[in-house]
Amino acid sequence: MLYLLRLPQRAGGLHVTPNFVSLILDIHTLSKRYGSIQAVDKLSLQVEKGSIYGLLGPNGSGKTTTLGMVLDVIRPTSGSFSWFGQPASPATKKRVGALLETPNFYPYLTARRNLEIVAEIKGASHSRIAEVLHLVGLSQRMHTTFKGFSLGMKQRLALASSLLNDPEVLVLDEPTNGLDPEGIAEVRELILKIAAEGKTVILASHLLDEVEKVCTHVAVLQKGVLRAQGPVSTVLAAKDQLVISAGDVPQVLEALRQLPFVEAFQQAERGQVLLTLQDGYGPADVNKAMFEAGIVLQQLTLRRRSLEAQFLEIIKKQA
Repeated sequence: MLYLLRLPQRAGGLHVTPNFVSLILDIHTLSKRYGSIQAVDKLSLQVEKGSIYGLLGPNGSGKTTTLGMVLDVIRPTSGSFSWFGQPASPATKKRVGALLETPNFYPYLTARRNLEIVAEIKGASHSRIAEVLHLVGLSQRMHTTFKGFSLGMKQRLALASSLLNDPEVLVLDEPTNGLDPEGIAEVRELILKIAAEGKTVILASHLLDEVEKVCTHVAVLQKGVLRAQGPVSTVLAAKDQLVISAGDVPQVLEALRQLPFVEAFQQAERGQVLLTLQDGYGPADVNKAMFEAGIVLQQLTLRRRSLEAQFLEIIKKQA
């Protein structure tokens, strides 16, 4: 068994403390081709125990196909994968819970009765039903019929269904798709809560904000190709920029060359200079250094980069 040391990560409200973790999912050069379409192309990645791993990419990027292959419902064209250090088998499948499509429940049956039917199909104990309903916040609605649920409640019931056999890993495909902002927030908090219970979560999403707020690690896919992977704090670390200007641009450029906390700078239009700083430094440090160099800045503006801009930059670099 391979053991890795993961340094502390923080995602949303979840704190992951340093500990030795084992490899949960190992994907090696996995590919899937549909005729002339290469849906997934030689994908390799590893998911560690206790992480919330996001597959991020637009529609058609290969996220759902990847999840389908590792869940053994889609046959790969080539490549391999293993769960818990073993090839996929009935034994490993029992340790994984999944939610890949819109949940299908009987509309005129109560939440509890629907879960009883699912438990019978999965061979799970009915004693788990009250526990999972409590976990997803539906204990007070267990006797409400499914048709009376909001979209967010329906998705929470689907998550409860996937947790009935107490899996070690939860695999979710676009878990907030079609939900309103309130429903998205509910599911986001629930995923963090499930992860805090010690389960590993793998989710596919096209929403940058969802991945940034929930996941500890991310793999960026485009047209079936892996473009970037690693901790969210590294892959989606969008650096802010400062925009400064002064009367004597050459003097400003020379002063910036002498500042060790300035990572990079470049001259822009209208006499402006764009710069990025090392972590721990901000506009006040630049203003002070310029003043000490005898330069009075006419402009000092913080320009925050969006996650969307960072995502597009990742795609363009690799395209």
